[in-house]
Amino acid sequence: MTYRIKVPPRTLPVDEAHLVSNLEHWLEGLRVYRGPLLVGAAILLLAAGIVGGVLWYDSQTAHKAQDLEREATLHYFTRPADDPKKADTNLKEAVTLYKRIVEEYPRTSTAPLAAFHLGNALVQANELDAAIEAYKRFVLMYGSNATLLGLVQQRLGYVYLLKGDRDQAAKAYSAVLDIPGALNRDHALFELARLEESLSRPEGALAHYQDLMKSYPNSPLANEAAVRLKVLEVKKSPDPAPAAPAPAAAAPATSKKP
Repeated sequence: MTYRIKVPPRTLPVDEAHLVSNLEHWLEGLRVYRGPLLVGAAILLLAAGIVGGVLWYDSQTAHKAQDLEREATLHYFTRPADDPKKADTNLKEAVTLYKRIVEEYPRTSTAPLAAFHLGNALVQANELDAAIEAYKRFVLMYGSNATLLGLVQQRLGYVYLLKGDRDQAAKAYSAVLDIPGALNRDHALFELARLEESLSRPEGALAHYQDLMKSYPNSPLANEAAVRLKVLEVKKSPDPAPAAPAPAAAAPATSKKP
């Protein structure tokens, strides 16, 4: 009968020569690929520097735009009523500063508000064509700003009314209704209703007043819309038929003398 003796596997010692060989192989690879590695590291450092530079530049331009906006707003809102010359000078300075912000720092967060105020300041200066261009530029550059876009379209409609262009004014006011999230839709509806009234189109005016009252019952314009609605309904109702004239009284009979 044959017996087999189970011998446990022998643990081999770490082959130091093998480790040294691996280290030499790694060092050799490092020497071979040193150039590409250095280039990669340089690219990473350059990219980090560029990103940091861009962030620093954006920060600096943002601060400059904010400083200009504060200065412009100070000029715009401090126009003494008792000094027309000073008021005109301040208004012109505000226009100049707002233009600088829009032209030199258009990508800053300050630029949309500056563009809006630029149009308003030009209206105050009675430069209506320039104001229209400023508002249109806002629509092109900052149309994603729903809150300000609604106000810009409303102001654009107002300027067109000043120029006597009712059709363009109606388009501007209607554009407010197409802006998701616009906060001045009630004002646009009211202005559209007034336009319809001025054009002797009571049906359109009634529709806009009714829409305003239904959609925005808490609007400060809702009460005035209700008043205008009643006035239009009274005008629309047919006039009552005039009362028939009373029959003429019979002439008194005259007695004949014999």
